Amino acid sequence: MNNLRTCLFLWSLILITGFILSCKPQHGPAVQRPNIVFVFPDQMRVHTLGFLGKEPVITPHLDKFSKVSMVFTNAVSNAPVCSPFRAMLFSGKYPVSNGVVTNTTSLAAGFGIELKTDERCWSDILNANGYSLGYIGKWHLDAPNEPYLDCYNNKGDVKWNEWCPPERRHGFDFWYAYGTYDRHMNPLYWSTHAARDSFHIVNQWGPGHEADMAIKYINNADGSYRDNDSPFALVVAMNPPHMPYSQVPLQYVAMYDSMEQYIDTLYNQPSVPDSASKWGKYYRKHIKNQLAMVTGVDEQFGRIMHALKEKGLEKNTIVIFTSDHGDCLGKHGMISKSNPYEEAWNIPFMIRWPEQIKQGVDDYLLSIPDIFPTLLELSGLKSDIPEDVEGMSFAPLLTGGDIDRPTSQLYFMMGGQLSKRDRSQVITSFDNLKIGERGVRTHRYTLYLDRYKQDSTNIWLWDRETDSYMMKNIAEQNPGLVEKLIEEELRPWLRKTNDPWLDDL
Repeated sequence: MNNLRTCLFLWSLILITGFILSCKPQHGPAVQRPNIVFVFPDQMRVHTLGFLGKEPVITPHLDKFSKVSMVFTNAVSNAPVCSPFRAMLFSGKYPVSNGVVTNTTSLAAGFGIELKTDERCWSDILNANGYSLGYIGKWHLDAPNEPYLDCYNNKGDVKWNEWCPPERRHGFDFWYAYGTYDRHMNPLYWSTHAARDSFHIVNQWGPGHEADMAIKYINNADGSYRDNDSPFALVVAMNPPHMPYSQVPLQYVAMYDSMEQYIDTLYNQPSVPDSASKWGKYYRKHIKNQLAMVTGVDEQFGRIMHALKEKGLEKNTIVIFTSDHGDCLGKHGMISKSNPYEEAWNIPFMIRWPEQIKQGVDDYLLSIPDIFPTLLELSGLKSDIPEDVEGMSFAPLLTGGDIDRPTSQLYFMMGGQLSKRDRSQVITSFDNLKIGERGVRTHRYTLYLDRYKQDSTNIWLWDRETDSYMMKNIAEQNPGLVEKLIEEELRPWLRKTNDPWLDDL
């Protein structure tokens, strides 16, 4: 009898233990998520990638990178100016939805134009999933506040530079950045724990110094920069080749001394104004130094790539190289960005993840909000993508699958350069989304609408297949095509992005 009781007790114990174990969560091995390194210089048009053969520019490291990455030749900055690009990049939303419809300056501060503290960025999501995050370089997503900081970019009527407090850094726990500061040979930075009045200035060319910091972050000596046991995401946002173009180390300029005859051929492009004109002189004065800046950025990118390889991190690191917008440099009579010409909004975009992402060239019509869901899907966090993200993931395309390809890209601008208007019009436009500029870009056509007066819309249409320099507006001769592009391309974009332009179009 006792033996029977003992057996029953032991059998009950086994059953209970089994039940408890079956209820306990069973954890398998931890998921190894990829690291991410995101490098984007400011104001670099796609034409200045040497391997494309568009301009005589020296970019050996980017040329090498292009051979082992997926190259997107039709990527655009949908609102080709600094702050709107950055807000689209981090929020995955277009300007109307994220609220950053123009640059975050003192002019826009009163309209609340800055990246919102409660915006859920991809960096917030990575941080919540155990990533270490680092940001190095130009941020430009905070509106300057009074009392204004005493620094170069805040000396004029319009204030540009501002400190980003820790609660607004969206998950980036290592911080070595600034708002916007255009002294490339003497850049300014706030470090992670620096107070608003504790920035410091470095006597070194910005991209070189930022590459130094990125390499330190990657090497992570003594665990000083990040958690060695966690995946990391590092953003390196360089300012050059942004103006002023004279602020570039002479060794890069010297590399072009023997290439004057090739640079001279650029002057013959129909979009380059006559040498006697203001913008013709501007282009000829700055093109050599701008190309030299690109070469300098290329060298620093190469150093960062070498550091990843030396550290043994190359294989499990997604690397992206892009730019926030391009630069007309006087072409078409435009000083730089904020317009729908290819030089201003067609940007570099290359992505590499060895053995995971295909290598090659694709003409996918890539828009900036698409980067958010793509990065999260590649990182195994597809289910964490917020429902209000407006970008579309192209991750399946990168890994050998296929997706529905967009037929156009949205162009958005609150203040551009094709319309003549005074400063007061620009200021009042910040809270009136029904004025400004909209358009679409397909593989062949660019449609651009300019509305700064009530019931008055100017229309441009370019056929880039027959007019690659975009010199001839063919809208008047093609009203049917204009209407087709508006109905089939622009209206759906305005509807998707909740743009008030839809009411009056």
